[in-house]
Amino acid sequence: MKKFLLDLLDWIYKKKCYFCGNSKESLKMCSKCYDKMTFTPINANRIILGVNIYTCGYYKDIMQKLIRGVKYHNQKELAFYQARFMWEYWQKLNLKGDFTVIPVPLSDKRKKKRKYNHMELVADEFCKLSGYAYDFELIKRIKDTKPQYNLKRKDRMENLKNAFKVTKTTDKPILIIDDICTTGSTFESMITELHKKGVYNITCLATATVDF
Repeated sequence: MKKFLLDLLDWIYKKKCYFCGNSKESLKMCSKCYDKMTFTPINANRIILGVNIYTCGYYKDIMQKLIRGVKYHNQKELAFYQARFMWEYWQKLNLKGDFTVIPVPLSDKRKKKRKYNHMELVADEFCKLSGYAYDFELIKRIKDTKPQYNLKRKDRMENLKNAFKVTKTTDKPILIIDDICTTGSTFESMITELHKKGVYNITCLATATVDF
């Protein structure tokens, strides 16, 4: 009877893959679904204000569901898999340095509404994997901007004007991370503010990019 009850509890609470529903591995993202995500070419996707912008994968299929799950659907446990994918790509770049990881910040209003910053969750997991330190205070979002996805590049830049504030300076290399890089306007706005404070050792890494 005891074994039956333990087996029953194991069956009830066994994790199912968020993507395919398989519970064989009892993981939130099974290895089969994880392996379906593929890397972009291992080089800079673009250069903005002298800063290399790297993107790890393409915003489609399982990658899209992963990012949206963490960002919008309170699937916080999936942040580990997003960070793992980014870390595996990052290792292939073979960039040296004791980086400080800076997730793109949310405004206080947006964070209060969502109850968390998804990229802070990813940054925490990324730092556990890499051994880097994160800093959630170095750059603040002081303007509650409109959603960017329906805006053209020029409108995105105007939307982000004076949106960020650098609260302190640092001599350490900075790694800014975000989930999606489309036009690169968010990275550009943050880089601009860091340059104003004399911080130039910057690299940017996004989980995914989209095709135009």
